[in-house]
Amino acid sequence: MRIWKYIPAFAIIALSNGAIAQERDQVNARYSWTVRGEYAPFYLAQERGYYDRARLSVQLAPGTSTQTALSTMLQGQDDVVIMPAVFALTAIQKNLPVKIVALYHEVTPMGLISFPDNPIRTPKDLEGKSIATSVGDTAATYLGVLCELNNVDCTKIKKVQVNPQVRYTQFIQKQVDTVSVYYTDALPILEQSQKIEFTLLDLPTYGVKIPGLSFVTSEINLDKKVGLLNRFVMAVDQGIRDSKKDPEAAADAMMKHWENHPDRSIVLAQVRATLAAMTEPIGHPYGWVEERAINAALQIMKAAKEIDNPLPGKSYFSNKLIQ
Repeated sequence: MRIWKYIPAFAIIALSNGAIAQERDQVNARYSWTVRGEYAPFYLAQERGYYDRARLSVQLAPGTSTQTALSTMLQGQDDVVIMPAVFALTAIQKNLPVKIVALYHEVTPMGLISFPDNPIRTPKDLEGKSIATSVGDTAATYLGVLCELNNVDCTKIKKVQVNPQVRYTQFIQKQVDTVSVYYTDALPILEQSQKIEFTLLDLPTYGVKIPGLSFVTSEINLDKKVGLLNRFVMAVDQGIRDSKKDPEAAADAMMKHWENHPDRSIVLAQVRATLAAMTEPIGHPYGWVEERAINAALQIMKAAKEIDNPLPGKSYFSNKLIQ
């Protein structure tokens, strides 16, 4: 007897859906820092069912630092770390067994801001000005490179070392002339809080091009979980494409998963800045890593004395998942 002929169609569908749900594989992805609008495409992918269609159950979790996130992954607790690629390059240079497996920002969208009544429009304008710096401040790390590339006398720039938590306070109170910001994070927050459009010195325009938003995984995961992670990266690709078409939907999806999120206008501004910095590789999905971008970043890092003798560019990444 064929029992299936006696089961209503809706029941068969329910049974099938249940089987599919049971077959979903777990992916644990951790940010290297706290939640922000930069991650909106990942949540839109979740909201629109792209992870489900890829038979995945994806957990997106915040972190506290790149070092901690990488350590947790290498201990087997996470599959992917979502982090600035420039820090992954440093880790790989130190022989950490990880690889960049998707690069979404070939160039980190960041700059220096100043008040319109005391503007810093070009690198040369930095001479005679003060800048708030702190440990781990990316812009401060590459300030010497900016000076060298643009014929600026760095000795004429006053660096004011402050605690990271008060960098922006020092700037808002005009105790320093400029401070660095990520367009995908602090810039929209500061401009809304101060009701002002700051003068912006775009660092990539003047040669400070370092890679940003990326996926990093361990060499073990790259070997043993290639199919799983491929499905995850391809689902994220769909989330990015949908976000490009509808940034507002991406912002709304982000806010549903962001406890105590800022105003929607801020989240949307962060999302738009994130998407603007994402360029689609010709002939490849989002995330494809170009070796030339890695090599260029390594040269800038060498000039900043962040690394000494770079490895061959292909040592730092793999496009194994971008298929």
